[in-house]
Amino acid sequence: QVLSLPIVVIVHGNQDNNAKATVLWDNAFSDIERVPFIVAERVPWEKMCDTLNLKFMAEVQTTKGLLKEHYFFLAQKIFNDHSASFEDFQSRHVSWAQFNKEILPGRGFTFWQWFDGVLDLTKRCLKSYWSDRLIVGFISKQYVCKLLSTEQDGTFLLRFSDSEIGGVTIAYVIRGKDGSSQVENIQPFSAKDLSIRSLGDRIRDLGQLRNLYPNIPKDQAFGSHYNKEQTGKD
Repeated sequence: QVLSLPIVVIVHGNQDNNAKATVLWDNAFSDIERVPFIVAERVPWEKMCDTLNLKFMAEVQTTKGLLKEHYFFLAQKIFNDHSASFEDFQSRHVSWAQFNKEILPGRGFTFWQWFDGVLDLTKRCLKSYWSDRLIVGFISKQYVCKLLSTEQDGTFLLRFSDSEIGGVTIAYVIRGKDGSSQVENIQPFSAKDLSIRSLGDRIRDLGQLRNLYPNIPKDQAFGSHYNKEQTGKD
């Protein structure tokens, strides 16, 4: 006999997400010399960051991993704490319940279900955009408003939806005649939406989008991602 990698048996596709979470947790945090099936219930947040980063890079097949500011956003999300500093989170431990049992506040899904949705969307539709660092992705709506409110009209950035699993949304700033700014968020695009028309072409279609934050003309940033369409095509 020989010990195998962790296996989870499921009876329906809707259990797939939980099964992947169990395998990920077991692979990342179990000790080699352990009683079978016994895994730590709580692990250092720093170790969780490394695990999420390795999982993201392997799944999306990119060399561009998560950044410090991404970890900060993910920590705020999983701990439901917007007052702690980046350093405060580094000394905390995260539990299995926080990872994949407890429903996120005001949502109908767990942290892992949300993160796995981001993985799937990025792998299927956004790999090249992520690898070119055109997507900020892991950033809160509140922080986006803070960033964009001082920028010129039509400045935009891309972030993963907080309210939907597997969605990417575009936030952009509009300035009124009085100079006041307002940040708008476009309805999130799902993998199904992006299979019909790519993200690059959708950005080209939207005339109100001008510069990718902080100040890159959108055709310069996304031009290589536009599809060459026939002239005169409806």
